[in-house]
Amino acid sequence: MGITTDIILLVLTAFFCGLLMQRLHQPLILGYILAGVILGPHTGGMTIQEVHEIELLAEIGVGLLLFALGLEFSHNDLKPVKWIALFGTTLQLACTMGLGIGIGRLMGWDGKTCVWFGALISLSSTMVILKTLMNQGWLGTLSSKVMIGMLIVQDLAVVPMMIILPLMNDPAAGLVSLGQAAVKATLFLTCMFVLGIKLLPWLMRQIAKLGSRELFLLAIITIGLGIGYATYLVGLSFAFGAFIAGMVLNESDYGHQALSDIIPLRDVFGLLFFASVGMLLDPRFLFHHFGTILLLVILVSLGKGCIFAAVSWLFRYGNVIPIAVGLGLFQIGEFSFVLARIGLATGSISTDLYNMVLTTAVLTMILTPVVSGQTSRLYALKKKWFQKEPLESINFPEQGFEKHVVIAGGGRVGLQIATTLHRLSIPFVIIELDQRRIEQAKQAGYAVVYGDASHEIVLNAASLATASLLVVTIPGMVESQGIVAHAREFNSAIPMVARLSDPDFLDVFNELKVTDLVYPELEAGLEMTRQALLALHVPVTEIHRQTETLRREYYSTKVRQDNPYQTLTQFRAAEQQFDLEWLTVPPGSSLHDKTIGESEIRKKTGASVVGVLRDGHLEPNPGPQYRFQEKDQVALIGSGKARDAFRANFLVPEVAFAPQPAEEAGHIAFDTAA
Repeated sequence: MGITTDIILLVLTAFFCGLLMQRLHQPLILGYILAGVILGPHTGGMTIQEVHEIELLAEIGVGLLLFALGLEFSHNDLKPVKWIALFGTTLQLACTMGLGIGIGRLMGWDGKTCVWFGALISLSSTMVILKTLMNQGWLGTLSSKVMIGMLIVQDLAVVPMMIILPLMNDPAAGLVSLGQAAVKATLFLTCMFVLGIKLLPWLMRQIAKLGSRELFLLAIITIGLGIGYATYLVGLSFAFGAFIAGMVLNESDYGHQALSDIIPLRDVFGLLFFASVGMLLDPRFLFHHFGTILLLVILVSLGKGCIFAAVSWLFRYGNVIPIAVGLGLFQIGEFSFVLARIGLATGSISTDLYNMVLTTAVLTMILTPVVSGQTSRLYALKKKWFQKEPLESINFPEQGFEKHVVIAGGGRVGLQIATTLHRLSIPFVIIELDQRRIEQAKQAGYAVVYGDASHEIVLNAASLATASLLVVTIPGMVESQGIVAHAREFNSAIPMVARLSDPDFLDVFNELKVTDLVYPELEAGLEMTRQALLALHVPVTEIHRQTETLRREYYSTKVRQDNPYQTLTQFRAAEQQFDLEWLTVPPGSSLHDKTIGESEIRKKTGASVVGVLRDGHLEPNPGPQYRFQEKDQVALIGSGKARDAFRANFLVPEVAFAPQPAEEAGHIAFDTAA
């Protein structure tokens, strides 16, 4: 089956390696790289046959990742870091090339080889650092914006490097090519931002009107990869073109939907990229040149890390940003592979140098998630020197929060909870990673922290240590487990309410000591049961009795008996014994325009009014001064004889019992209050 067999083997191996890394609490990309090493041509055993084809598919993964980044990353996000991105990156490239020349001299290489080595190590990995930032929940912080801004300029710098470096063999021949590339780049970028901003949104609007999800997805892929290919044709980077396409499309109304559709495809092709990186690693070459490669890894990592940190500090970025940037961008990037191939093809570098740079690059990529993950620990240990940087937070009060509710996930469920808390004047903070949902919460005036709630830094930004409750609305079990685990480390005593996506995960939550769980499918089934029985004119009290019995039976078998929810279900069961009934005050009723006290309802009938629904507003436990109006829905508690006496004294017999629509509205209101 050729490449089909290779992809199947690669995906299966990557799955098990990713599972292993998950159990070891390591980033999944390390598992993908390990899968590439295992199946690579240098390892032996079961080997991928079509390595070159896998590498071509991996290039699509790079393009899709940059396209998705452009969809998330508006050009407005680059404004705060434009100076360090433009001038700081130029300084960094020059300093790193100087570092490479120095290392080359130390190794005894000739001048041309030293320059090539400096250029190869000057580039960092956009793919690796973006995936690392996503996994660590650092996207949205100022340090991440600095890194992304510098990476974008680095990707742009690849093009002139590809032209200038081979000129060392024949200087006169390449000057014309360099000028042509500059003109093409200027024209392309101008066309994209002038025509693209108007053309792409119009095109997406026409496709969206067709109402086909498949066509919409195909249109997104066509735009991202098609524009990337166009940039390749004019002599620029394929991945850079995809990034520009994403940024342009982000300005339209369809950017968020495009991002949500493209993410699964991006992750699959991203797997192929990291696996292809692992395939480049030759264990035998590493073994024979272990000392030299280890020295290069140490010198390049420390040198680049210090240069990035120094450049950040030079451009007046303090706090933890220099550490985060230095520990994030120390690796050698994937575009160095492309540049190294050109050097090998033109005879500018030797095969040994090519393999050495390749192996060093792969090892630094593998180290990136581990090294970058130490950022929070380093400045946690050095708080007196590095105060924690604030994540992007919105609508935060100056005095901060205390005894508030932290809502992990600002989707439909999270926003519903936030709306209720807002109406009750209960302080809360939403943690969300989706920009569209953040904008919704921002417009509503809610406090939001941009980030991944499964990371300590984000939880700290939401002041979890002083919170009174954590509500986890995220349906994914892996994400919820990470959030709860980190929250327990941060605030072991905080009570939690979590969303249960599958009853099979009850034991997992029990191990995490979370027993206040909500199973949406069960609640939806109970509500549909209510509506069906209402349509069949089953008495309200019987509907309530049946649905609560179902809920009690389910949770009594699935959840531990000491769960506080058991107490709640017992209270609901007790309500059934009161025989509550909703009745409508009809036109001409003697209750109209009279208060509860004036009507002497309890004295005349023995029944009690426990609630009144008027124009959609529930008045619970109304006092003696409450005045009735026509069409009021009255919640009455009492024996059957007492309710009959109420009808006889106060209601017109032919409309004594509330019609179905009114009964339905009243019942729903009562359930909400309960």
